Amino acid sequence: MKIIVDAFGGDNAPVEIIKGSMLACDEYNVDIILTGDKNKINECVNKNGIDLKKTEIVDAGEVITMHDDAKSVLKEKSDSSMAVGFRLLNEGRGDAFVSAGNTGAITVGATLITKRIKGVKRPAIASVMPSAKKPILLMDCGANAECRAEFLYQFGLMGDLYMKHILKYDNPRIALANNGTEETKGTPLVREAYALMKNAPYNFVGNIEGRQIPFGDADVIVADGFTGNLILKMYEGVAKVLMNGIKDAFMKNILSKLAYLGVKSGIDDMKKQFDYKEYGGAVMLGVKKPVIKAHGSADANTFKNAVKQAVWFLENNLISEMEKVFNPTV
Repeated sequence: MKIIVDAFGGDNAPVEIIKGSMLACDEYNVDIILTGDKNKINECVNKNGIDLKKTEIVDAGEVITMHDDAKSVLKEKSDSSMAVGFRLLNEGRGDAFVSAGNTGAITVGATLITKRIKGVKRPAIASVMPSAKKPILLMDCGANAECRAEFLYQFGLMGDLYMKHILKYDNPRIALANNGTEETKGTPLVREAYALMKNAPYNFVGNIEGRQIPFGDADVIVADGFTGNLILKMYEGVAKVLMNGIKDAFMKNILSKLAYLGVKSGIDDMKKQFDYKEYGGAVMLGVKKPVIKAHGSADANTFKNAVKQAVWFLENNLISEMEKVFNPTV
């Protein structure tokens, strides 16, 4: 299994990306192809005492920043570490591609270089998130700010397949993010999507309000990319505020610090449960090969977990399962 890694994508590149890749080599027994400036990669490796294992470096002269236009991956920065990674994936040099870089550029590269699975109208970014019960999936998290009802219908179908084949849920509950649970609530888009989804070949459980999501009242939350990204970022922010608040409460005085010792293991478990780093990043569903968007602020352990998402994809043949569903006659 060979994973292509954009060594210069993300806020902490290249050092944390390379470290995370090496952790993945050890834990998941994968080979790594690092794309990026070879001299800078070697300089980083030597400076930080990193032992490159089972790793090939493919030189790339440019970097797509978070401020670059998404389409720069196709033309202006076609020699960037991200663009080179997508081309290697397309040529079959590796089995999956992982980047912590510009989300828009990853979406364009996945759609126009890797290309969509036949029958999929729009690929979507799907993010595994914690809930009070068990992990849930939110999609779209930013690939499609504007959607049609049929896109949302297909997001539900792709989410259903992901949960069944990757997280092994028997009959995942698919819900539509809305400002009320009633069928008549929401924008024209959401109402039209509801009409399609209630007759879908998956377990559609209706609308879900934002406050229900953290309780795990559905397994897959479907939204347009604008709404989904807001939910994701708010979710991460609230979790961080709550954990910081709990920490501050126990650090107030000697008695509170002593009390903390009695509940530390439980708090540590809760912190791990709601830590986005445990999931590493998001997956691009609907394209022909595995593309993983790692968190932009990924450290080594977070990036290692993003590579784990690619390994899950490959071990469970998710793309071939999607192709069967979207192309039943092929």
